[in-house]
Amino acid sequence: MGLPKRLTEQQIKFAQELVSNEGRKTKTECAIDAGYSKDRARVTASELTNPRKYPLVVKFIGEIREEYQKKYEINYGSHITELGKIRQEALKNKAWSAAVNAEVARGKAAGLYIEQKIIRTGKLDDLSADELETRMKQIIDEYSPILDGVEVEELKEKVKDKHYLSSSSSSSSSSSSSSSSSDSSSETT
Repeated sequence: MGLPKRLTEQQIKFAQELVSNEGRKTKTECAIDAGYSKDRARVTASELTNPRKYPLVVKFIGEIREEYQKKYEINYGSHITELGKIRQEALKNKAWSAAVNAEVARGKAAGLYIEQKIIRTGKLDDLSADELETRMKQIIDEYSPILDGVEVEELKEKVKDKHYLSSSSSSSSSSSSSSSSSDSSSETT
């Protein structure tokens, strides 16, 4: 019998349906939409995507995918340009929020913004003086790039003063009721 030399209209439609609806439709749904029988759609879809049975269909699917990737390709230059166009259109329509969001997205793509999340566990009050000193050194070493212009000794003094104030206030409030003691220690972090 041999392999066919060209694709049928249904095979072409199946390949186009499959690629254009990738992630939204199953192969079976694409086969049904291409005109294949509902009773055999699952089997037909499987066969059409099998390179041993239908190499021309599989090759055509690959070609369409490649075209889609080129058409919707994203790279730095096109991304920044597109965001700039969106911003300009938003400004023209006086959609200030959308314009700001587009500009922020451009800045993020360009690496101008750095998002940081710092998750802190435990309390400084729970640390001994030595542990606090060690932790301060560790923090200063970790965050030294963003602490330019701040003297290390000045920073240490501020932290020590804050720690001294919070520990003295919690010890003085411990002589009063126990509920006020827990309140003051939860406020100082």
